[in-house]
Amino acid sequence: MPKLPLWFLVAAATCLLGGVCMGIAMGIAHDFRFSPVHAHLNLLGWTSLSLMGLTYRAYPELAERRVPALAQFILSAGAAVVFPVGIWLAIAHDAPGLAIGAALVWLAGVVLFLARLIGLLLRRAPAECGRAPVLLAAE
Repeated sequence: MPKLPLWFLVAAATCLLGGVCMGIAMGIAHDFRFSPVHAHLNLLGWTSLSLMGLTYRAYPELAERRVPALAQFILSAGAAVVFPVGIWLAIAHDAPGLAIGAALVWLAGVVLFLARLIGLLLRRAPAECGRAPVLLAAE
């Protein structure tokens, strides 16, 4: 799946555009009630999705297994968009349900990402070292 890193980056840049536009609008209106929405669009959307995409680019083995790679993208990119909407609903209408659900979906995407990175580490370490993986080695 050679295009997966690019999909992460496109999703990230889309969130960045939304976050920048929202930040400008808040600044013009001098109304910063929704700054948590803006912050989460930038943090989850732009920063985290970009880093995930660059990680997939640096370690293309992560994308070799299509289903987990796509699942991780869908969970992460979906939650990066839905979570800020949920935060907006929580602030504007005192309805935190969507934010809570999206936060749990985001958590699932992060756990899957971490599990896949650990799996890659465990697969690569013996081949790179020629022996069982060692976390701390005495010098």
